[in-house]
Amino acid sequence: MKILIEAYSYNGNSVKNILKGISNLRDVKGKVNVNYVGYFYNPSLKDCVFILPRVLLNKEEKVFGRLNPEEIIDFDDSNSKFSESERAFIYELAVWIYRAIVVFNEHNPTNTIIRKQDAPQMNPSPLRRYNTFLDILLALQKFNRENQQLIFSILKEVRSGYNKINWNKTISRNRVIVQDGTPFYYQFVNKRRVNNPDEELLMIYYSILNYIREEYGFPIQIALGFDLIKGPSFDQYLNGMGIARLRQIRYKCFSDVSLFLWDLCYAFFEKSKKISMDVNEQEYLLAANFETVFEAIIDDLVGDPHENFPKGLVEQDDGKRVDHMYRYNDLIRGDANENLIYYIGDSKYYKQKTLLTKNSVYKQFTYARNVIQWNIDLFFNGQANEKKGHVKLRDDDTEGYNVIPNFFISATQEEFNRNDNIKLKTKRPFFSFQFENRLFDRDTLLIAHYNVNFLFVISLYAQNNLSQKDKWKKKVREMFRKEIREMLEEKFHFYIMKAHSNAKAIPFLRKNFGSVLGKVFSPYKNKEYYYLALNKSEKFKKDNNIVCELLKEQFDIRPCKLGDKLGNLFLK
Repeated sequence: MKILIEAYSYNGNSVKNILKGISNLRDVKGKVNVNYVGYFYNPSLKDCVFILPRVLLNKEEKVFGRLNPEEIIDFDDSNSKFSESERAFIYELAVWIYRAIVVFNEHNPTNTIIRKQDAPQMNPSPLRRYNTFLDILLALQKFNRENQQLIFSILKEVRSGYNKINWNKTISRNRVIVQDGTPFYYQFVNKRRVNNPDEELLMIYYSILNYIREEYGFPIQIALGFDLIKGPSFDQYLNGMGIARLRQIRYKCFSDVSLFLWDLCYAFFEKSKKISMDVNEQEYLLAANFETVFEAIIDDLVGDPHENFPKGLVEQDDGKRVDHMYRYNDLIRGDANENLIYYIGDSKYYKQKTLLTKNSVYKQFTYARNVIQWNIDLFFNGQANEKKGHVKLRDDDTEGYNVIPNFFISATQEEFNRNDNIKLKTKRPFFSFQFENRLFDRDTLLIAHYNVNFLFVISLYAQNNLSQKDKWKKKVREMFRKEIREMLEEKFHFYIMKAHSNAKAIPFLRKNFGSVLGKVFSPYKNKEYYYLALNKSEKFKKDNNIVCELLKEQFDIRPCKLGDKLGNLFLK
């Protein structure tokens, strides 16, 4: 097994034989960058090659923070350099990468970035070494697809005659009662069920397929009629019992098919085994631009990739395209409401700990500005049917603007499992503003930055389980909303203002427009209530006190948190 890392500059001589038939690109300094992710089988080496994503590299171009990629090209020879958890991680990542590319290719049949050639047919001739977990999973599934009729014939043979009464033994061994000339027997002698090694091998095989289906999401059809080994019992098989039991029945399997299936099952439990396969040509599944695949993964798990957004919103008029967009409850109101604000996201497929560039941040702010301008144009110039379903960002009474949530998602892999541990990279968001003490201003924008476990999102996407994906999407969207609120509350004091019974709120706000612009905003149809946001910085303390005293002439002002329910704040 060979391991290469995407986007790493290899010495040309160290990889020229490995990349034969896939890529022979070399720069002027004799270096080679592999710009694919996936796997392929190299017939000249009689070995499988995994090209893993650049996410495994840190800023120092090290794998797992300590290994030079050129040291681990020969994965089998470099096993002593890996811990057991690192080695297991490599195998698991390879399977999920394969599945993710397959799912992406199915969802995007017209894409131009996937290079694919199917694996050749298997047969029992000893021509190929099969030593990767990915190869074993594929071989197990191929056997199931191509041997259904043979499997059913084996079942029919080993189970024929079960529960059939043996009348000679029943009459000779059991007492009979005769009533009205009719004999009755209390017990019958049936054909005994014998432990058949072929049947046990099939039971183990289908238990493996069931595990692969549940664990990795492969679409596998399993024959009926087997008591499958599941849960803790199968865990014992994974931890050694599987190998032990297969060894016990090894010499009870006689047919070539049974022996071949035994080899496949044994290889699964051992994770590295010589398997026979006739290889006449190269096989591969490669993504030429895995950044596009990662973007599709995040959009599927977080965004609304299938929503028909209006022209100019995602595909913006200045030629920019928003990576991820969805509509969700706004940050201001506390209830699940119809004020579905636009959430804007951008996925970053970098090496680990790579810092965002100023260019990336600037572009993300530009996306938000374009969305605001699109919304202004819609509500000032659009038709009534075009406005339906869209919330107006600008409050005409205060000329304040609702806050647009904006975020980055970066892939990281700092651990060797696929825990769901999406979290803020930093609690200090990127801010852009013209006036620092005006939150409700069209020029005041923020961006949160999240890190997500790469293996987790790859596996969640690859399993292609709609209910699991939907559950995670709901959780993440609410988490984004909650944490972006908390970021704003770190920077601003928030208040709810309720107009006095005899107040003339709107004329008052318009009269004092210069003092309250960008500080006051109303997301409510009921113009009795308004939000007030004031920067917590000490340098604005005097200005904030003046604004509060001014507003108290017409409003009752209560401190609040974003989302507090209005009624509870003004209870006497």
